[in-house]
Amino acid sequence: MKVLAIYLPQYHRIKENDEWWGEGYTEWTAVRSAHPCYKGHKQPRVPLNNNYYDLADQDANTWKWQAELAKEYGVYGFCIYHYWFKTGKQLMERPMEILLKHPEIDLNYCFCWANENWTRKWDGKEKLILMEQEYGDEEEWERHFNYLLDFFMDSRYIKIENKPMINIYHSADIDCLDKMITCWNKLAKKNGFDGVYVVSGNTWAKLDNRKEIIDAYYNFEPLYTFRYKCNFFDHAFYKITSLLRTGKNIIFRTKYLEKRVSSKMVVKSMSKPDRYVERPIFPGAYPQWDNTPRRGYKGIEYYGMDISLFKRQLDIAKYNYKNAEFIYVNAWNEWGESAYLEPDSQMKYSCLEVICNEFKK
Repeated sequence: MKVLAIYLPQYHRIKENDEWWGEGYTEWTAVRSAHPCYKGHKQPRVPLNNNYYDLADQDANTWKWQAELAKEYGVYGFCIYHYWFKTGKQLMERPMEILLKHPEIDLNYCFCWANENWTRKWDGKEKLILMEQEYGDEEEWERHFNYLLDFFMDSRYIKIENKPMINIYHSADIDCLDKMITCWNKLAKKNGFDGVYVVSGNTWAKLDNRKEIIDAYYNFEPLYTFRYKCNFFDHAFYKITSLLRTGKNIIFRTKYLEKRVSSKMVVKSMSKPDRYVERPIFPGAYPQWDNTPRRGYKGIEYYGMDISLFKRQLDIAKYNYKNAEFIYVNAWNEWGESAYLEPDSQMKYSCLEVICNEFKK
């Protein structure tokens, strides 16, 4: 089993973020401005040695550091978020293009198409759409594939059975997915591949049961397990306690964190069966999760996570999914959700050390 860490490329300035969120906005803006929402709340999170890096560096110094760190601790590769909208409009593509231009960087990678509307959900305003996700027709699908082709041809890009792996975060949202994949398979074969290998995300949203066009699934944790594996009483307890905290904030005009989920409960539920077993399932894990840097007291924290619980997730993956080729760890650097393997000022390299002990041979 190989460790794939989900990777966020949001650590550089783009004109859209300047326009939507304010001059100079990057992921680090939210991370730095975070504050505790209750006594003992671990915010803000600080990268080790204040390493607030910039992924727009043309010399790819951050990529080189990350690749060396991943290799040292047994992380096989990165699953990098890819943002593609209709007519070829992209967001945050520059870091991947810099990586492509530096073949000397020893890093396995693949893409995860984050096919969502671009909204203000990062600050709790999900209904305000900044860029709508549309899928177009065959001309659009060809344009998308042709952009990805340069990456697919890279020897570092992950392939299964001579098929470039393309992960789709919410594949169930794509009604035309069967026609799109047929188009991509045809184009892939024209370029020397045997097709594309489609991995659908098992997330908190609707799951995709179209097994005839899905090659595999990956579990996006902790959201998938909490939504689909935790029982009625777990959900009832969460809803009741959240309502009570919300009411307390309204009555006393306070701003304490309203939504909290027990990581111990989530990890315990990870051992339960998955919804779809007709195709390979790549299990998931998370070192921690807390999106209050983005949403403040209206966010959600999966509390109680520690090194032993993280190790427990990896053990579940190894023993319950013995034939799985990959485990997806959420995430390498999702600092705005406090989901990261990169070293910070408190935990240092402890999460990476757990992975190293579990997977590096």
